[in-house]
Amino acid sequence: MRTEKIYDWFVFGNDGEIMKGWDFVRVRGSKVQIDERLTGAIGLLDGGYVYSTLFAYEGDSAKEYELILSAFPQENYRTLTHVTIYMRDVPGATAQAAKFLGSRTVNILNSTSMNAISDTTIIWKMLVDLSFAGEADILAETFKALKASNDPSVSKLDHIIILPADIGRVFRSKTSGNKKTELRQGAPVAMRGNQFDTSLEYSDLLKDVDGSTAMIVADPESWMLSITFLKKGTELVSMTFNIPDCPGSIQQVVDHLSEEKVNLMSVFSKVKICYQTMTLDITADLGACKHSVDSMKEELPKALEKMNGIFELTEYKKLN
Repeated sequence: MRTEKIYDWFVFGNDGEIMKGWDFVRVRGSKVQIDERLTGAIGLLDGGYVYSTLFAYEGDSAKEYELILSAFPQENYRTLTHVTIYMRDVPGATAQAAKFLGSRTVNILNSTSMNAISDTTIIWKMLVDLSFAGEADILAETFKALKASNDPSVSKLDHIIILPADIGRVFRSKTSGNKKTELRQGAPVAMRGNQFDTSLEYSDLLKDVDGSTAMIVADPESWMLSITFLKKGTELVSMTFNIPDCPGSIQQVVDHLSEEKVNLMSVFSKVKICYQTMTLDITADLGACKHSVDSMKEELPKALEKMNGIFELTEYKKLN
């Protein structure tokens, strides 16, 4: 009853906060091991309760089932809202922001505060519940009116941004041309050892996940985590390229992979030498590819030589 890690990849902001993360694991038994950096990024604490929803996919996608995990019950999704407050970096600013929201019955849930510009600005990003506060527009207009009248209650606050969380999008029936069907909303269960045990709520539906590959994706913006069970026959490969840092470089690589029927699972690029070289990291499924995993490794360098610029395959490895 364990999960074998195959591959992981994390991207951090300048302040060390995880901005985006994904992980590929092989499931053993019914438990899915989730890296604590991913659970921490979305506020899932070991020993805490997690709500889940299971979906099934149809179509040509490599996905078979997907579990959405959240610390919040599904019935609260429609009132969850993103609030970002920009304030002066002075004592009492955060307390003033908390009072502005609390006095208007805004329930602050998960949040993170960061010093954006040293000794100048603090940014407090939070997920809030507006169940008792009314409409987001009213909250924004109230803040605007207080600032316009130079009200001392918001003297240390600069401006506020309020956006819908749109967490309900995960329940939409179509995604990327593939149909998904909601199978069940699970009762809250406790996370133990940063593992999610599928047998507690879905033993009758997820009968054959043992040995399968799961892709785990954290969405810090929505404070949600996705566990996607890939179909049997997926052949995951990690590829890293050095490519020119110029318009069209990424397109040349991904266009070629598309022609070879390669299904891209994740794409990440970063500048190595500005206006000269960048790295392109791709995780892909070669299950429907024209080439085998081994022959694709031989074919890629030849294809790169024909591209406009200097392209190099620096790493190629099978993940499952």
